[in-house]
Amino acid sequence: MSQGFRLDGGGETLVFLTTEAGAPRLVYWGPDLGAADPVPALARLSLRAIPHGMLDGGERLTWLPEAGQGFTGHPGLLAHRDGAELVTQMTLAASELASGAASLVLEDAAGGVRLTLTLALDAATGVLSSRAALRNLGDEPLTLDWLAAGAFDSPHADLLLFDGRWTREFIPVRQTLSTGLIAKENRTGRTSHHAPPFAVIGEAGFGEIHGEAVGLHLAWSGDHRIFAERLRDGRIQVQAGELLHPGEVILAPGETYETPALYLARSACGLNGLSDRFHPFVRDVILGGRLRGKTRPVHYNGWEAIYFDHDLATLKTLADLAAEAGAERYVLDDGWFKGRPDDRSGLGDWSVDPAKYPEGLTPLIDHARGLGMEFGLWVEPEMANADSDLLRAHPDWILGDPGRDQPLGRGQYVLDLTRPEVSDNLYSQLDALLSQNAIGYLKWDMNRDLTHALSGGRAAVHRQTLAVYALIDRLRAAHPGVEIESCSSGGGRADYEILRRTDRIWTSDCNDPIERQAIQRGFSIFFPPEVMGSHVGAAASHTTARTASLDLRAMTALSGHMGIEADLRAFSEAERAALAAAIAVHKTLRAELHAGRTLRLEHPDPGCLAFAQLGETLGLVSAAQVATPLTVGLLPLRLAGLEPEATYEITMVNPPARPFAVMKRRIPLVKGDTLRATGLMLAQLGVPLPVMRAGEIAVFRLERIAP
Repeated sequence: MSQGFRLDGGGETLVFLTTEAGAPRLVYWGPDLGAADPVPALARLSLRAIPHGMLDGGERLTWLPEAGQGFTGHPGLLAHRDGAELVTQMTLAASELASGAASLVLEDAAGGVRLTLTLALDAATGVLSSRAALRNLGDEPLTLDWLAAGAFDSPHADLLLFDGRWTREFIPVRQTLSTGLIAKENRTGRTSHHAPPFAVIGEAGFGEIHGEAVGLHLAWSGDHRIFAERLRDGRIQVQAGELLHPGEVILAPGETYETPALYLARSACGLNGLSDRFHPFVRDVILGGRLRGKTRPVHYNGWEAIYFDHDLATLKTLADLAAEAGAERYVLDDGWFKGRPDDRSGLGDWSVDPAKYPEGLTPLIDHARGLGMEFGLWVEPEMANADSDLLRAHPDWILGDPGRDQPLGRGQYVLDLTRPEVSDNLYSQLDALLSQNAIGYLKWDMNRDLTHALSGGRAAVHRQTLAVYALIDRLRAAHPGVEIESCSSGGGRADYEILRRTDRIWTSDCNDPIERQAIQRGFSIFFPPEVMGSHVGAAASHTTARTASLDLRAMTALSGHMGIEADLRAFSEAERAALAAAIAVHKTLRAELHAGRTLRLEHPDPGCLAFAQLGETLGLVSAAQVATPLTVGLLPLRLAGLEPEATYEITMVNPPARPFAVMKRRIPLVKGDTLRATGLMLAQLGVPLPVMRAGEIAVFRLERIAP
């Protein structure tokens, strides 16, 4: 007989049905059902007819479906003992229910396994977390091939997955699951540029502001697999978990494997509704509230100004110009350590290059701090060049099969952090660097994929990922005041588990604002703006060679964790003044924007990418024309998410002064006027936009003045 339990939080109710056999089944996820017990009615409503041609009990789609229970889709558990497939028929052995949380223990004595499912619904945001842990109770080793962190039945078939590449991350791809299985897999040893561990499944045509949708994220920085499968009875199951390589997890008797956390959220109003849940969850749960109310300092990073050509006088000049523009943190990128004239040598030897810095980093640090800027430094601890003292002394420290040639990536190898002596060496080097210098920030990079990542003859991506976490945790414990940025050739390591121990994500190595508009839009679904590194680059992009106006570059960087990454010596005085003015605007808004809502707005012109960021009283609205408009004029931009009865004062941050912006009739905002309107008016009629060509942007400041 079915029993059940419910989880409540964030205005949502989830109801699970349990029986003696197998994992619980999710039967309801929707608006709060109130105080009455919904289980009896939902138990009846969830009964499905079983057609001929199937097993008598039908397909048992539970939170962890088992093939041994008659499930013929992709099971939630795949394992074997010395080649003999593990057939499980688990029964519920124990359960513990608390407010918003449940822990269920399932056992199969004959199979020699115990499975613990842990579910928790965040009371404030309604974000669900799910983990599964498998313990080997048998007398023989158990090889685990797959364990889902959770599996749920989706009533919808429209999928939003994410694609991309280096310098073009977080690109959404829409498709409909008609039959079979659609999977996104990552085998790069990091979250990847092309298959980040995010997905959304929702009703047909769901968008930014409409449609029911469920967003899911596997919080794991290694390899992963997310898939949706249409079963033969028409239902759709969705699963996510760590992608395990052959023989990677072999549980000795008594050992346990636990999946990464799977985070899920439901929205009745499209992708913006998902962000409304995920963003505060990240701020308060993933980050533990440590960035709440903390000013995110404007960066200056000199990588695209000097590359490997380090000269103290030049670096001091750049620091002077950065401080004049309003930068508050000065980051010295790659090339500062010994034996590093290019990217083919030196990596792994984390001591200051005496040829470039005969007095160490102190003169540059003191200069930057004297200008009121914190000092930050680039490191890539997980890697080493063959041409390094480290690998000359320890050539066996490379992660891989010793009998095979390890392909190079950016001229470097991956160090085997699963070996304690390797992690200890790296910790000692970094600890000394931080102890001996006034460094408040590390840009932690990881610039290559993992290939045949073996240690001790066994696949080791899982252990390597945990070792990276442990190294960062150890450094943070020793230096709690140091912030860390997660960078991996840009946005190649962006997930909630790395974010638990870092403070910023470098969104992309591409600072071209046309590309950045799309990159940051995809990123913003799951991440709040204060962790999104967004920099003003050079006029001619380092990665695309496309030229963009300073206005577009600065306004694109305005809304995230803002920074500069360009040779400021090449800027004219007028450009430096304009950049300083944009940074000043950012500083007046960041406290509210970095604690508020991010809404991606929909405009009829597909080349107009628009968003709004709304704090308690201040807001920012941006409309970037990234392609030639389809019509001679742009329709007004409707603003979602405002309080209908409130009155807002609107001004244009960047009124165009160029000759081509002159129109036969200029709108008041373009002329510098201030407008007042209610939230209802702005939602229904919208903000009038100026005539814009491709590569132009209109940015508006909103202030709620009443009630």
